[in-house]
Formats: sequence, C-alpha cells, structure tokens
Amino acid sequence: MAETILRLENIRKELGLSKAIRQTIIPNLSLEVKAGEFVAITGPSGSGKSTLLYLMGGLDKPTSGKVWLDGDEITEKNETEMNRIRNEKIGFIYQFHFLLPEFNAVENVSMPMMINGRRTRKEIKERAMQLLDMVDMQNKYTNKPSQLSGGQQQRVAIARALANEPKILLGDEPTGNLDSRSGNIVYQLFDRLNREMNQTIIVVTHDEAFADRAARRIHLVDGKIDRDRLRTSFGELA
Repeated sequence: MAETILRLENIRKELGLSKAIRQTIIPNLSLEVKAGEFVAITGPSGSGKSTLLYLMGGLDKPTSGKVWLDGDEITEKNETEMNRIRNEKIGFIYQFHFLLPEFNAVENVSMPMMINGRRTRKEIKERAMQLLDMVDMQNKYTNKPSQLSGGQQQRVAIARALANEPKILLGDEPTGNLDSRSGNIVYQLFDRLNREMNQTIIVVTHDEAFADRAARRIHLVDGKIDRDRLRTSFGELA
C-alpha cells in the first residue's frame, strides 16, 4: 500500500480583515494524499482551493492545525527551512508560468538545480535538456519565453518544476491561461508523469474536463470537503 506523502490535520485558516474582523477561509479540514496519487481540487470561487494548495506547499501557514510532507511536519518550520524543503521536495506550477524572460528554456529549467547546488554545471545542463525532451520541447532549448507559445511556456514550467525530483507537484490552475488544445497537452503530460514515474500530482482547477480525468477529485465548498471521489477501474468517479 502506498505511503502517505501529504497529511493535513485539523487545518483552520483565518484572515484578519481588521483588528476586530476575521474571515474564516478553511474552518477545519483534514486530508491525506498517498504517494503516486493524481488529485484534482475543485470548487466555486472563494471556496478555499488556492489557500489549501498554498498550505500544502508551505507557502502559507494555517491559523491552527498541522501539515506533514514526506513524514516531516512543516507547520513550524522557519522560512529558511521552508525554502530548502520547497526547493527539494515540491514542484510548483502556476496559471502564469513565471519563466524568467531573459533566459532560454534550458537556463530556466536549470534555475532550481543551480539554487540546490547538488549537481555540477554539466550535470545541470544535461538534466535540463532531458527534462525538456520529456515534455516534448527538445527543439526549443535556446528559445526564450517570448519565442514560445503559451502552451510551450507551460511545458517549460513543468520541466522546471521537476528539476529537483520533487515528492509532489502542486499546480494552481495550470491550464487556466491556455486554449483547449494546449490544456489537453498539459493534462496528457501530467497523466504520463503520474503513470510512468508515479509522480504525485495535486492540481487546483476550474477545468471540469481536466478534473474529471484525474484519478481523485476533491470538491471544496466554503473551505470544507464536500466530495472526495476516486476514479473506478471503469473510468468513472465513485
């Protein structure tokens, strides 16, 4: 049985709108994700989807409750420790790719490995090219972001997120800025990473077609889990 790679226990998240007023985004949420799962998180705007994703990735801290990643409680880690954990264990993919415009595809994918400092320059360049090959960008090594389509830029961003062999990939609306064809290519890439590399993937999305194809779909309403369904062997969500 697959190990639990991510666990949230009694998570509450509040925002202080003023000294007297606090808004509850997530009232009390517990959740486990197994290694190798492909999870889509859906829900209406304002349901807490992105907040939950940021809590999972240590980009935000809960008001109360605990988060474990790869067996390590990250809730009380300081920012220096979290920077290291995010670099080594988490790959982030956003709606907007945030590629550095002055660098080409190989250089953008190389950045997390340069920060990590565990590979030589030669090893970093070779791995960056291997990752671009994996996302079918083998002919775009020297292209800068301005020379790539939106879908191509997102594929470079996915390659960059995989640079340090993360335990989990977290995607915040990764197809939200793409046309349907490019969005489908990104989904197929995620699906292949999940099936062939057993990559754990958690994606927040408004894309119903994308969400329905994930192996597990969690639907949030008002910061609570309204539905949590697994895909059956017949391809339907149970």
